[in-house]
Amino acid sequence: MVATALGSHTDVRTDRMDGRMRLVLLVLLVAQFMLAVDFSILNVALPVIGEGLGFTLGNLQWIATAFALAAAGFTLLLGRVADIVGRRRLFLAGMALLGISSLVGGLATNPGMLMAARVAQGLATAAVTPAGLSLLTSSFPEGPLRAKALGLNGALMSAGFTTGAVLGGVLTDVLSWRWAFFINVPVALAVLVVAPAVLKESRPAVRPRLDIPGAITVTGGLLALVHGLTTEPLALPVGVALLVAFWFVERRAASPLVPVRILTRRTVVHGNLAGLVAFVTETSLVFLMTLYLQDVLGFSPLAAGLSFGVLGAGTVLGGVYASRFIGRYGARAALVGGGLLQAAATLSLYALGDDPAWLWLLLAGTFVGGVGNMLAIVGFMVTATSGLPDSEQGMATGLATMTQQIGITMGTPIMSAVVVTSTTVLDGIGLAVLVNAAIVLVGAVLAGLFLRRS
Repeated sequence: MVATALGSHTDVRTDRMDGRMRLVLLVLLVAQFMLAVDFSILNVALPVIGEGLGFTLGNLQWIATAFALAAAGFTLLLGRVADIVGRRRLFLAGMALLGISSLVGGLATNPGMLMAARVAQGLATAAVTPAGLSLLTSSFPEGPLRAKALGLNGALMSAGFTTGAVLGGVLTDVLSWRWAFFINVPVALAVLVVAPAVLKESRPAVRPRLDIPGAITVTGGLLALVHGLTTEPLALPVGVALLVAFWFVERRAASPLVPVRILTRRTVVHGNLAGLVAFVTETSLVFLMTLYLQDVLGFSPLAAGLSFGVLGAGTVLGGVYASRFIGRYGARAALVGGGLLQAAATLSLYALGDDPAWLWLLLAGTFVGGVGNMLAIVGFMVTATSGLPDSEQGMATGLATMTQQIGITMGTPIMSAVVVTSTTVLDGIGLAVLVNAAIVLVGAVLAGLFLRRS
């Protein structure tokens, strides 16, 4: 029921985890943390990789774009595949691919070899993330336990994103950029050894047919959309047209990739829109503050990365506290309250000046904003996956993961476009901060209006 998803406290079976639940949670959190680290660990190392392998300056962005295209473009398809072939099976296959592709990336001797590894890492992320999340949501009953598990997952995911930025700088300075790839290999092996004994397989007794037309239109649409956002704006209308075609294909499909009744469900639609706002704004704010620290204050890449440790602490605190907040006030309140807190903290960063003495404001603003952002993210995950049977959790988490990947991909290009409209970097960052805070505020208000308790 929507009421249960958004704030009712009835039908709660238990709020304590047993030993097996803790093991399941540990395995899945380790995997999700590694994926989050992997997303950001190469950002600081890109110039060094370019010099080492002979990338031109214009082609350097493809190291990140190739990963984003594969991760965002195939997430929804592989989330549904997980429902059909088995979530544990796809989770393990994705972890194996991640380990192998990371080894290949670390051993790369030319740009082509590295790009192939990055595409494979993106595909692995597109498989592991929805499969892992659906294993998590189907392993914990809807209510306080699931909210707690999703809160910890969100906290570790954001902490991993921040850790990746710091770790990438440390590994590149102390060892080599290749260790940004190699570090994944032992973690993937450890998960592959432990997971089969801990995770139970989950798939329907009767396997539905895979919706091939739906898979082609949605995957092509997402690929074109991400490509348009990152490199070629002319691809954007192609992506929109394919996604519109996907809607009509799903209305007629006998076994749709995503049933239209799911796409029109209030909690799914508005939960994912709120999640999109959360990921667009916070990840792009990291970009803006990195620009501020390096181009305005003159910090080194490593010092800039370390400065985001407080943001990581804020997201961990928000993730740990989120389950209690949702248990008391509901997921809708987490979306609205978290968004308002994030908007206020972001708005405060408009006061940043060109003196290092302003660092205290950046640290305080990003810490508080991290708490609010994580409340909103956990509220989004609880809202977008609640009220659905276990057989559709792969599809629901696939939608949520797709929202996450597109949000992460969209944020930086949008804020970059705002920054360059001003004559100075500091003025451009200030304007982008105002736009960022306004987007968060609008998202929080809309979540409050459209997710009213029934």
